[in-house]
Amino acid sequence: MIPLPLRPPRLLLGLLLLLSLWGTPSLRGEESPIEITPKDPWTTSDILQPNDLLAWMKSGKPAVVIDQVGFPFLYKAGHIPGSVHVGTGKDPEGIEALKKAVSGLPKDKTIVLYCGCCPWDVCPNIRPAFATLKALGFTQAKVLYLPEDFAKDWTRKGYPTEKGE
Repeated sequence: MIPLPLRPPRLLLGLLLLLSLWGTPSLRGEESPIEITPKDPWTTSDILQPNDLLAWMKSGKPAVVIDQVGFPFLYKAGHIPGSVHVGTGKDPEGIEALKKAVSGLPKDKTIVLYCGCCPWDVCPNIRPAFATLKALGFTQAKVLYLPEDFAKDWTRKGYPTEKGE
């Protein structure tokens, strides 16, 4: 019988490396500039950092409307206090629910959208929802910048959350 070369040490080293990176700060870097791509319907001034939203919420400034446009199970698991789940931005039903939620609001009302289901640059929900608000004429539509996901960029930072519907 010919002995086969053993690979477990290499595999084990790879697993240990992955485990050591788990929970470490993102390689994207929180302070790095946010890249705006041609597929993005927003400009830099439309993007709101989590700490800026938290400061606004604590400041006593006029309340903002905060709409979660991600998946309902994520909203139920934890969401920004006072936010409303309006439906998934990738689905026509979710877009219709968003339109209904903002109907009757002044066009200069600050509306903050967030999803947080996955990394910002591949999120299927935030772009269609934001584009809808802009098409409806909302001049103060904002998107909450969650580069990795809601859990990492909001919850694990100790920002306030609520659970349930």
